[in-house]
Amino acid sequence: MSATLDAPAALAAAGEMSRASLLARLGRDKVAAVAALVLLAVVLAAIFAPLVSPFDPYAIDLTNVMAAPGGANLLGTDSNGRDILSRLIYGSRNTLMLGLVGVIVGGFLGGVMGILAAFYKRLDGWIMRIVDVLLAFPAILIGLAVAAIAGAGMMAVVIALVVATIPDVARVARGAAIGVMEQEFIEAGRALGVSDTTLIWRYLTLNCISTIFVFLTLRFGQIILTGSALSFLGMGAQPPTAELGMMAAQGRDFLFMAPHIATVPSLAIFVIVLCANLLGDAIRDVLDPRLQQ
Repeated sequence: MSATLDAPAALAAAGEMSRASLLARLGRDKVAAVAALVLLAVVLAAIFAPLVSPFDPYAIDLTNVMAAPGGANLLGTDSNGRDILSRLIYGSRNTLMLGLVGVIVGGFLGGVMGILAAFYKRLDGWIMRIVDVLLAFPAILIGLAVAAIAGAGMMAVVIALVVATIPDVARVARGAAIGVMEQEFIEAGRALGVSDTTLIWRYLTLNCISTIFVFLTLRFGQIILTGSALSFLGMGAQPPTAELGMMAAQGRDFLFMAPHIATVPSLAIFVIVLCANLLGDAIRDVLDPRLQQ
């Protein structure tokens, strides 16, 4: 009986031993490696924005308005003469922060709801009906509602992204947890009188984390895109705060006179989302044993 109960620990040890081989397989995927390097460069630039930004992103220079890319302003200037490269670096920081908060908080809440629904059958119907209600509201509609109540701003976007992430993660977590609940070590733990808290954390959650993590890596790019869309519509960061979606929105009035004002942040969003999706696909391929056959 104890050998059966120690099955999750054995699985965890095997996972530790194979982690190096998983990273090696991931590194052999050239597309994933390039995507990871690009994302790493973006993240490092965002973290060390004050050190790598060539200019103050909020400094207005009306003598250098809508300058073309080149020279001192490598990516040109916007309608207020602010350096676009500097604003791009700071804007990436805010955009990534929105995505990370949405994925982490929404993933945590959705994971808890899904696992509890799988473990406690009496809660399953109630939790999944809440999930169904949340699925009926798109993130943009939630952002509009929050902005109407609390005012537009970063918090409105964060709430919208978290609420939009919860139902999908809850469904994935519930599906993974139901599969684990059918394993013998769960029944063995119950027979030995192991507490529900221990069963949920040690024997259920730890065996579902990899599935939830893979889904969140795939979800991250979509969250970035949704957050940028909300900011583009004016529900996110407000001027003069630098944020990629808002920067693209500010440049749409000058598409014919200075197209770089809108296209540069739009391309940055495209690159971040593309690299996040490519890396997420590669991680899924590495961690899913069915795709390794």
